[in-house]
Amino acid sequence: MKLFTSRRNFLSKSSTLLAAGVFLHPIELFSHAKKATFTVGEIMDAFIAQVPGAPFENTVDTLKTGSKTQVVTGIVTTMFATVSVIKKAIELNANFIIVHEPTFYNHLDETEWLENDPVYQFKQELLAKNGIAVWRNHDYVHRLEIDGVQAGVVQQLGWDDYYKQNAVLEIPTSTLEELISHIKAKLEVPAMRYVGDLSQPVSKVLLLPGAIGGRRQIEMAMQEKPDVIIVGESPEWETPEYVRNSNEMGINLSLIVIGHSASEEGGSEFMANWVKTEFPEIPTFHIPSGNSLNII
Repeated sequence: MKLFTSRRNFLSKSSTLLAAGVFLHPIELFSHAKKATFTVGEIMDAFIAQVPGAPFENTVDTLKTGSKTQVVTGIVTTMFATVSVIKKAIELNANFIIVHEPTFYNHLDETEWLENDPVYQFKQELLAKNGIAVWRNHDYVHRLEIDGVQAGVVQQLGWDDYYKQNAVLEIPTSTLEELISHIKAKLEVPAMRYVGDLSQPVSKVLLLPGAIGGRRQIEMAMQEKPDVIIVGESPEWETPEYVRNSNEMGINLSLIVIGHSASEEGGSEFMANWVKTEFPEIPTFHIPSGNSLNII
């Protein structure tokens, strides 16, 4: 599942062009490959350039702290820039954190209402004191030709052979209970919620990580008619209730609710792999942020 053309491939193709007598300016051919350092903005721009229709006029994918001009010493990818993740980044001498979700407790990362709050102040000061830039990559990674989050989750689940670049997968038939056990093991989730009959055979999967909204989940289920819908989360009065009503009618449809963070963490690992491919000079680490909610 090759989504990007690496700089190494670019150099190989460039060599072929030179051999054929096609002249490329030396700066164009070698400047990127020979660079010893890169800025936050250069890395952001390199990723955004591979997204169809980008850059977007309206997006939450902005720098939350730091500057686009600062030189990157190391990169950490994660779902949430938790205090623990920030401290680990400091230990690793990584001054650029790429997150998928908000840093300051709301979708737009608005902070005016938090200015006098000690929790916000502590986190903001920790980032500022250590010169850490935080970039949210949510809209762009989802809008790649192949959704980067979905691709990352598919890889985590070991379903690459069944993935056809969309949300529907035909996996080997198992029971719903066996499928839940597989997901728990692969994503390291201790428990998850479900609707349906645990003995139901399932093979056609509608995989929708994160929280795309109950209506969209239901509309896609209506269109695709899967055996099971796998989501990150959904309000209980929406998709879970629709699936329960389907069961009450005698329709064999199941729902697995993984939890938002675990359902999309694979996307952050996808980002780490992208950086390692495109910018191998930069020390890059994927640090799962884990779930803030415990189970008792």
